[in-house]
Amino acid sequence: MKLWGGRFTKQLNAAADSFHSSLSFDRRLFEEDIDGGIAHAQMLGAQKIIEPAEAEKIAAGLKELKSEIQSGKIEIKNAEDIHSFIEAELIKKIGEAGKKLHTGRSRNDQIALDEKLFIKKIIPQIKSRIDTLINTLEALARKNSETIIPGYTHMQRAQPVTLAHHARAYIEMFRRDVSRLEDAGRRADECPLGAGALAATTYPLDREKVARELGFARVTQNSLDTVSDRDFIAELIFVNSLIMTHLSRFCEEIVYWSTSEFNFIELDDAFATGSSIMPQKKNPDFAELIRGKTGRVYGDLMGILTVIKGLPLSYNTDLQEDKEKLFDACDTVIACLEVFNEMIATVRFNAETMRRAASGGFSAATDAADYLVKKGAAFRDAHEIIGKLVLYCIDKNKSLEELSLDEYKKFSPVFSEDIFSAIDLDAIVRSRNIIGGPGRNE
Repeated sequence: MKLWGGRFTKQLNAAADSFHSSLSFDRRLFEEDIDGGIAHAQMLGAQKIIEPAEAEKIAAGLKELKSEIQSGKIEIKNAEDIHSFIEAELIKKIGEAGKKLHTGRSRNDQIALDEKLFIKKIIPQIKSRIDTLINTLEALARKNSETIIPGYTHMQRAQPVTLAHHARAYIEMFRRDVSRLEDAGRRADECPLGAGALAATTYPLDREKVARELGFARVTQNSLDTVSDRDFIAELIFVNSLIMTHLSRFCEEIVYWSTSEFNFIELDDAFATGSSIMPQKKNPDFAELIRGKTGRVYGDLMGILTVIKGLPLSYNTDLQEDKEKLFDACDTVIACLEVFNEMIATVRFNAETMRRAASGGFSAATDAADYLVKKGAAFRDAHEIIGKLVLYCIDKNKSLEELSLDEYKKFSPVFSEDIFSAIDLDAIVRSRNIIGGPGRNE
């Protein structure tokens, strides 16, 4: 059933009809569409726009229809979109009263409502997965508050930190993601129903009642903006893109940490695959897949931004392209969070290998310079002295820890026996107890 057929004398071309239909993907919104319809019908009855008895009949029919779709008794098919399907099935079920449901409503404000209801439902699901991952990383950090790992800049060993500190760096990222999700949710928490096609309606709708019934904080304030706005979708996909960015960064580290060259970790067999030709291989496929799917979510973001960038007010059918991007970005980020959480929870960390790596690469050089500063040297002079000392170590194929006190004194008479405790890895990390540092108390 077409909701707009009265003005036309021809049926749509078959290919055009299939091309135009959005039912294959907006069918996912059937619960939101029905919930919105129930609230709208009850408001129409309360406002005496339709007979209260008819409003109750509509609401009861929609509730029954929702249950039948959920149970599989009714299959969603053979309609232009989910709105057409729901309305047609309602009319089949309750008769003429069903034709009054759409009073004071357009598919333009209806689809905006469905999408916002979907977002109100999906954001808590994404947040729940992030909270679970944060808890997993917190447990990892608690177990490894003294596990030394090299910290890097430019992928060069820089200074020693702890595995706990490294894990908590990602916790900070994911906490920001939660905050961004909450912000996006607040901005989407406006009920669009009542905006009509673009210019509201002459019916005395009670928009605030509908908003309350559906759990919205407020109603939208401009009907033109309401039906054409997809900022809330772009914003959620952007937040999902950042979540994927943070997962991808961690996955990048997992990939190279699992190499023979690093050997920092051993992935659980449940989260690695082999080669069809090389029997020795154990590949970090799931980390790589998450890293790859990040580009997919970025594509969803670029897609929605491109769709809305040149649209004049108000509604345009281009906006039909928003839903697949929204669904794909949300589905992808949820799947990746779930897999990543299980993967990182089962990783075995090779603490001794990580500690040896932290002791190499002169990661104690900054603390050696600080040692001289504490003895009265200017930092710039101390920096130069330690730079020359490192060059000497490279020439002699030694580490700072392997030098004798006599060798240290060749570069500065200030050095004494306490230099060796100053460049001890555990002491270096424990001493960094300022806010935000890797010291155990922090």
